Amino acid sequence: MRTTNYEPLSPLAFLERSAFVYPDKKAIIYNDQSFTYAEFKDRVQRFATALKQQGIEKGDKVAFLCPNLPPLLEAHYAVPLVGGVLVSINIRLAPQEVAYILQHSGSKMLFVDTEFAGVIKPIMSEIGDVKIVNICDVESKVFDGPDYEEFISVDPDEFTFGVDDELQHITLNYTSGTTGKPKGVLYTHRGAYLNALGELLEFQCNPSTIYLWTLPMFHCNGWCFTWAITAIGGTHVCLRKVVPDEIYKQIQKHEVSHLSAAPIVLIGMANYKGIGDVQMKKHLNIMTAGAPPSPTVIKNMESVGCTVIQTYGLTEVYGPHSVCEWQPQWNDLAIEDRAKIKARQGVPYVTATYMDVVNPASMEPMPHDGETIGEIVMRGNNVMAGYYNQPEDTEQAFRGGWFHSGDLAVTHPNGYIEIKDRMKDVTISGGENISTVEVENVIYQHPDVLEVAVVAMPHEKWGEVPKAFVTLKEGTSPTAEDIIKFCQERIARFKAPKEIEFGELPKTSTGKIMKYKLRAKEWAGREKKVN
Repeated sequence: MRTTNYEPLSPLAFLERSAFVYPDKKAIIYNDQSFTYAEFKDRVQRFATALKQQGIEKGDKVAFLCPNLPPLLEAHYAVPLVGGVLVSINIRLAPQEVAYILQHSGSKMLFVDTEFAGVIKPIMSEIGDVKIVNICDVESKVFDGPDYEEFISVDPDEFTFGVDDELQHITLNYTSGTTGKPKGVLYTHRGAYLNALGELLEFQCNPSTIYLWTLPMFHCNGWCFTWAITAIGGTHVCLRKVVPDEIYKQIQKHEVSHLSAAPIVLIGMANYKGIGDVQMKKHLNIMTAGAPPSPTVIKNMESVGCTVIQTYGLTEVYGPHSVCEWQPQWNDLAIEDRAKIKARQGVPYVTATYMDVVNPASMEPMPHDGETIGEIVMRGNNVMAGYYNQPEDTEQAFRGGWFHSGDLAVTHPNGYIEIKDRMKDVTISGGENISTVEVENVIYQHPDVLEVAVVAMPHEKWGEVPKAFVTLKEGTSPTAEDIIKFCQERIARFKAPKEIEFGELPKTSTGKIMKYKLRAKEWAGREKKVN
């Protein structure tokens, strides 16, 4: 409750402030549309009023299946404004996966971009009496019920842009479910508020920031940038299709200053055929996370005039939790050496506070020697409230008073953390631990390699050995032997992959390579390495 010296924290306050301070400033741009901050606030109030008229109350779930469009950005304010909890669904999921999320969350309403109507139609009988609203961006209305603009065409009520309890849930985000059913991760108003401010500090945003939405808003609520850019009074540039041609077009047209993206997006940007013709009017700042980026990817982006910062986190910690905080003495290093440092996961955000590498059994911290591997654990303001309706999973994740990431890492002498692998990804060959990330980073240095994933494959003598799945750059044709020899010249021979398979890599919608599918293929019929 509010008192003279206490106000519950909520990112809803960000919109109220920016609408007051910058009423006529462009808040949202999408194609030929734009909304000022005053219009943004008005649309949110009308949206919230319409939700209230539909009976949405405190704790009710409202789901969205929508790309990075203005309605989804507005939902990050309108749904919690009436006390609801936003459930933003991955647009690349299969119908049955979407059905599970709608059922598990108990969502009462579903807003669907009609391009994805084909995902919803097969599960109509399974999702009960969920009320559907059409978002008609490139396709006409498909489902019974109003379209979005029609839905929010109501006289707005007045709302208080805040909450009485800062630990009230604001969003429910579902994990990718690579080892079973996806888990619902609960965010609070307090956590969203603090992590949004952390993003502003670490990404050095200011009121002149023009932020391009290359990162899915459905992924950790866009790493909380849905609220952060509003907090600083910057401009959101919405983007439907995240492809290099469209990314560069928007960068030039709107003088974009900041964007966030998984390494896979940066790979596409760095290898874009028309990159030589790109004229950036502003210096471009890029935040990357989602998978450990190779130093080669960072170097390639910085060579075209960008600054890349590496952050690290998970859905369970509101997206980024740590950053490779840059030190001035590193400025004079060669670009290759700078890139190696920037590929580290670094130190906790100023708003996150706690992170360590420990022995997961004893919880004792590992030495800061850059070599001894342990598990990354975190605690603090931006750790999730828990898994929705899954208390046993929550208890397991929080054992020992820390959140267990499942990521294996080392701590360097300066305290900076560097990921070496996922617990389930590490290859144990003849008793030797091999970091697949280390092997991938070497293969990425090969000039013909576009993407790579390394997993363990069974081996009669050694138990398991590394195998690399490689996507080549267009017009190149190295042999498997060429790449294996390239690795053997740069790392210990036992770490080099024993086989290379060329082709496209399976990925999630956030750009993460789905190694579990590659492992399942290699270990089919066996009891190991299928997760």
